[in-house]
Amino acid sequence: MPGARTINAHRFARSGLVDVHTHAIDEDLPDLQAYPHDRWPSVDRTSETDAHLMFGGQHYRRIDHRCWSADARLTDMNREGVAVQVLSPIPVTFCYDASAAGAAELAAAQNEFFARIVRQHPTRFAALGAVALQDPDRAVDEMRRCMGRPGFLGVEIGTQVCGRELGDECFDRFFAVAAELGALVLVHPSDQDLLPRMTRAGIGFGAGMPVETGIAAALLITSGALQRRPDVRLCLAHGAGTLPAMIGRLDKGALIAGMASTSPELPSRQAARLWCDSLTYHRPALLAAIDVFGADHVVLGSDYPFPAMPDPIEDVVADLPADLRHRIGRTNVEGIHGALLGSGHHALPAAGRY
Repeated sequence: MPGARTINAHRFARSGLVDVHTHAIDEDLPDLQAYPHDRWPSVDRTSETDAHLMFGGQHYRRIDHRCWSADARLTDMNREGVAVQVLSPIPVTFCYDASAAGAAELAAAQNEFFARIVRQHPTRFAALGAVALQDPDRAVDEMRRCMGRPGFLGVEIGTQVCGRELGDECFDRFFAVAAELGALVLVHPSDQDLLPRMTRAGIGFGAGMPVETGIAAALLITSGALQRRPDVRLCLAHGAGTLPAMIGRLDKGALIAGMASTSPELPSRQAARLWCDSLTYHRPALLAAIDVFGADHVVLGSDYPFPAMPDPIEDVVADLPADLRHRIGRTNVEGIHGALLGSGHHALPAAGRY
């Protein structure tokens, strides 16, 4: 886009927002016909700026050049005062129910695309990589590759994997390595995992996604998985969904079952170790999330470039006290990974150093 490259990114060095929840996809995804029995995503360009995102050969959603064009994204970022976008996969591309080999090939290709954008604009973009989590060993290998690259802050995963909950012991090594590498793990629901009664009623976006995230988080807490993975940094998309509204009932249920009120395993105490983004569209819901997770465990998220974006990007945080707004908008994530804008060639250090 004209002008996008000429704007001095460092004007945002002190006050620009860091948007941790954005999605991107390569317009040229790998051909996975070697795995003909699985459904794969593809991008069908209809013009210079428009395309259909396909899944299994069927139309999934309309997308535009902001999904793949760094220049188009920079134009919007400069207008909105966003210093850094963290790129992540579109959840339909998780493909957990497909061949692990094919899903790993797709994940690697997506990560190459993210790495290319970060390399071209190292002061403006970071990334959360894709992994084929249906094969935890492959997922570990790909996460290690990601975290060895400048600008990768972690990975994005779904709320469940072919019916297996994230608390399943088969994922313990994956989360242990994530902790070892200092990786942020963004947990994001996928349309494919939503309750059918909600999608049939047309409330998949409004209710299905937050409910799915809340269930996944509740099961992580009550299964003992967080005790087994004390150092992993999990960030729940969409303000942690319904978890903030459920946390009191989870506590009460634990007390009824005989847990002591002083126990460190009380669900609300475990939840305080989790993170979430700000994408609630509702100030009281955001404040409830801050109450559960703490002001230092909430980061800005927008769902860019989809219609789910707040307008403006910082809408739900704009009227918060200045210190809290700045923490959510920038410094909380910088507290993990260091300053995201600098004068060096790689302003974003490899997150694995932390």
